[in-house]
Amino acid sequence: MAGELARLREAAGLTREQVAHHLDWHATKTWRIENARSGVTTGDLRDLLDLYQVSGPRRDSLIAFARRAREKGWWTEYSDIFTGSYNDLEAQACAIRTFEPLLIPGLLQTEAYARAIVRSGPVIDPAEVKRRVQARMARQQLLTAEEGRPRLWAVIDEAALRRPVGGAETMREQLQRLIDLVDQPHITLQIVKNSVGAHPGLTGPFVVLDFPEPDLFAPVVYLELAPDGLYLEETEAIMRYTLIFDHLRAIAVSPVESSKMLNEIKEGLSDDE
Repeated sequence: MAGELARLREAAGLTREQVAHHLDWHATKTWRIENARSGVTTGDLRDLLDLYQVSGPRRDSLIAFARRAREKGWWTEYSDIFTGSYNDLEAQACAIRTFEPLLIPGLLQTEAYARAIVRSGPVIDPAEVKRRVQARMARQQLLTAEEGRPRLWAVIDEAALRRPVGGAETMREQLQRLIDLVDQPHITLQIVKNSVGAHPGLTGPFVVLDFPEPDLFAPVVYLELAPDGLYLEETEAIMRYTLIFDHLRAIAVSPVESSKMLNEIKEGLSDDE
């Protein structure tokens, strides 16, 4: 959505400053919308499309996209925790490709594992820890929705699976959750073994989001950087991260072998860890 609105503005021959002037917005509002730093309401979207003279099926698709995002906006209850527009985008995605070299992906974390991660950060009072964990668990309803749940393909570095986050019992529970999830038809999980050595994913975690109408909504690459993350929508960046993901899944062991590895790692945990 953000990238499409930027392209429509440029096609209309307008600068961000001119858009803000026409719509009586704050000077940075257009920039924030186009860089996915804030969502766009259906009312603001209609104003933009009027200004850009967008009509017909393209206009209808964009408005429907924005409306669906608001309907799935469970995260608004946690707006103080989830910043930026990532959850808007994730809720609309038909496919999510994610690579994690350090931790279990957030969509697959157990409550105990998530709590250990939250507690490892800056000192937070118990009530805030509880709220942050609740937010992470609420996010996971995306994978259990009866309709519109995305296809998830997660590639995880072996190092993330062997890091004893929260202790042995927490890790056993977390690994069992992954073992259970690999049987789900909409979830694919692969592991990059430590023996692979250096690989392109060592530069850090990333997510590629694909949307149902690729002609209107190009994929988005998300890099989890403070404070609001970094969104990449340029064709070159999308191609680069798609190639990296394809390389990672090629060097990772198969889903069947990954399931066996998960069981082996779980069985090999000692209570001292």
